[in-house]
Amino acid sequence: MDIFRAQSEAACPPIEQESAARGAGLTLAERLRRELEAAIAAGRLEPGSRLDEQEIAARFGVSRTPVREAFRLLAASNLVELRGRQGAVVRSIGAHALIEMFQVMAELEGLCARLAARRATPEQMDKLRAIHEKLEQVATLRDVDLFYDVNQEFHEALYEASCNAFLADQTRRLRNQVAAYRRRVTRMPTRISDTLREHAAVIQAVEQHDAERAHKAMRDHVSLLGDNLLDFLAAFG
Repeated sequence: MDIFRAQSEAACPPIEQESAARGAGLTLAERLRRELEAAIAAGRLEPGSRLDEQEIAARFGVSRTPVREAFRLLAASNLVELRGRQGAVVRSIGAHALIEMFQVMAELEGLCARLAARRATPEQMDKLRAIHEKLEQVATLRDVDLFYDVNQEFHEALYEASCNAFLADQTRRLRNQVAAYRRRVTRMPTRISDTLREHAAVIQAVEQHDAERAHKAMRDHVSLLGDNLLDFLAAFG
């Protein structure tokens, strides 16, 4: 039995609403974890940066106890390393590990695209097209950080269109681990124009309900990100 086809006619679960509901009862430590996770993903906390427990506690107006718990939560997600007396450090990822992570990312995002080709609603397709048009407009501004942020919206919309909340969550978790490195790739000379072309191929395949082609288009898109990253690291170390 094809487990993907079995749910193809089912209504999409409200992934964004589920995420909001889960966030409604967050503890203080979990809220701090989210704030720090967002800072890491945005590149405001670079790989190798030390997280100052006292400074973070003062910034958020809390005691050190929830800060330590937030560090433990981040460590469980492989976003930081706990180094005893040295404290918490934003995790740095070596080239070999990055290759492996991008290989898995490519398959996860490819699966999101495959399922989206089978399940995306007209409203979700409209959202994907709207974000792509927004990306095209942002590309003319040459604002790399803004382009990266809107690009993240596109990927989130594709996760939502997969209608699989568990897959979306797992894909997002891995994406967050490599987010700082993916942001660096966006600064490469042809990456913005390549992204627009690759996204257009994904949208076309999803629109035509071609699950196999959608999977391949998204998998190739993320795989090329990984290759670009290694080129970036080799050139600028």
